[in-house]
Amino acid sequence: MLTIGVDVGGTSVRAGVVDEAGCVVDFSRVATPGAEDALEDAIATVVAELRGRHVVDAVGLAVAGFVRPDRRSVLFAPHLPWRAAPVADRMATRLGLPVTLEHDANAAAVGEHRFGAARGANVALLLAIGTGIGAGLLLGGEIFRGSHGVAPELGHLRVVPDGRPCPCGRHGCWERYCSGTALAATAVEMLARHPSRSTVLRRDLADPAVVSGRRVAHAAREGDPVALEAFAELARWLGEGLAIVADVYDPEVIVLAGGVAESAPLFADEARDHYARVLTGAGHRPLARIRTSQLGDATAIVGAATLARERKS
Repeated sequence: MLTIGVDVGGTSVRAGVVDEAGCVVDFSRVATPGAEDALEDAIATVVAELRGRHVVDAVGLAVAGFVRPDRRSVLFAPHLPWRAAPVADRMATRLGLPVTLEHDANAAAVGEHRFGAARGANVALLLAIGTGIGAGLLLGGEIFRGSHGVAPELGHLRVVPDGRPCPCGRHGCWERYCSGTALAATAVEMLARHPSRSTVLRRDLADPAVVSGRRVAHAAREGDPVALEAFAELARWLGEGLAIVADVYDPEVIVLAGGVAESAPLFADEARDHYARVLTGAGHRPLARIRTSQLGDATAIVGAATLARERKS
């Protein structure tokens, strides 16, 4: 059975045909439109393109937003136009196929649990670290959604009272200190204090707005001291947050995914060490295995397609 997984993000709509072994055998992508009708047109376009080359049985949509527990409607998506929208039913009618809807981090967690870095784990947590932090938690292989379908919203754990402002309206959220956005903000702050220490990022002093997480990662690989220090700060906050999360959920494995995880060699070991030091009962309890994604940027696509297949079965 072949199914299609569609990762509906704020920048692009990416779709893949996925087989029962979790392999993406074909792929299509379009830019994400800003209007609701146009977005659903875009999803229909990528699915139609792939169906023109493959016989598929179902479609799974992974969405960066709050999804109702019945997986039929999107309640709210900060970077997408849907508001209390019955997306699954509308797209099923349009495509003539069963459609399953899921939060993108939940879908990614399922992909890693079935085929990747969390395979077989009883309690598995995925952290998607990119512009912010998304999270998916699996208990006994099943997605934990909370009472209203929005759990676990870990990126907005408040780790620094009165800290950096967050788009959610609060201050000091974890993702303001541990994300691609946070990495860039930290580097800009460090540049302002010690511009002479930088060898690569110093040229951006005239326009700090051009400093991005990806640019800081490039500078760190070039050995830039400020960029390396920014990654050390990210590692510290990642370790702090992982300790909090482990105290609450006691996971067997934590998978780091998302764009920032692509730079894991620059911070993962230091984050693991910090987590192991500050965890409650450190030295007297088992540690979660902290691993990086094995499925890369296809994680949510594979997970969404797998959920569609499991639901149809």
